[in-house]
Amino acid sequence: MKSLWQRLKEKREAKQRDRYTKLDELPPTGAGARNGEKKIHFTTNEAVRRFRAHALVEEKSHRDVVRVGLRDSVWTDLYHHALTASWPAFAYTAVISYFLINLFFAVLYWFAPDQVTGDGQHTLLSLFFFSVQTLSTVGYGGMAPVGLYANTVVSFEVLVGMMINALATGVVFARFARPRARIMFSNTAVISNENGVPALCIRIANLRISVILSVDVEVALSRLVVSENGHLVRRFDQLLLVQSHVPVLRFAFVMAHVIGPDSPLHGKTVAELEHEEAEIMVTVTGTDEALGQTVFARTAYRFDRVRHNHRFVDIVASRPDGRIAVDYTRFHDIEEH
Repeated sequence: MKSLWQRLKEKREAKQRDRYTKLDELPPTGAGARNGEKKIHFTTNEAVRRFRAHALVEEKSHRDVVRVGLRDSVWTDLYHHALTASWPAFAYTAVISYFLINLFFAVLYWFAPDQVTGDGQHTLLSLFFFSVQTLSTVGYGGMAPVGLYANTVVSFEVLVGMMINALATGVVFARFARPRARIMFSNTAVISNENGVPALCIRIANLRISVILSVDVEVALSRLVVSENGHLVRRFDQLLLVQSHVPVLRFAFVMAHVIGPDSPLHGKTVAELEHEEAEIMVTVTGTDEALGQTVFARTAYRFDRVRHNHRFVDIVASRPDGRIAVDYTRFHDIEEH
């Protein structure tokens, strides 16, 4: 019991110590600290060279943002709302709209039910189903319009039905055909200190069988800072990567930003970055080989999801039959140095 309590205490102390340890320093528990070695100094170019040699904003949804003073009218941007709505909301809206349109025309027919032929006396329900047949241009033949009024309403309904069918087909096709990048981001970012070179690393993976060509990755540090005139502003600083362009993304790739003297993370602690509500923002752009379309993906990491002095475990291995095995079940796994 005492040993368990001691381990929990040491783990809590290490976590607190990491919050106030500069990101570009070796951890106090490292070998260098035990032997009294001095901190390693290096230039940015040297750090990049050494790292290459040894290393082959929480995200908020639209519903979490309240826009004050901005009117978002559905009718002025109907196509965009139809594409960006969730599938349940899209289906719900389509069913309700279909019902209301047919009910509207059924009421128009109800004003002159004698101008619609058929067996028996027409009720609102039977006229509703007649509107469904007219709107879809099915026309089973059981009911037909007679007279000027009914034929005029039918003419307008057929016109509306053709327009709705064309627009609905286009919207549904656009929702299915819209390119989406099936790119997976690691749950955590890590700060690796291999061979004394501190680097911020994030792993991405392509979940499709087809490759993604000409992948460009951009990483930025987003912070809330006070400007010279005393206003609180959101600042974006680019985090240069060791390799920001990948010709072919087939499986997984680790993006690395060396925390050198020119890095915006140089000399920063996790506590300072948390105070500034800092986030690491990642955007990925590429071309899907199968679709020939440009795909995008993005994510963000708060610094409570950044692990110091860790690295990603290997997930790519060679099988005895000569094939390559990629273990996506360990994609998010990290290990301490």
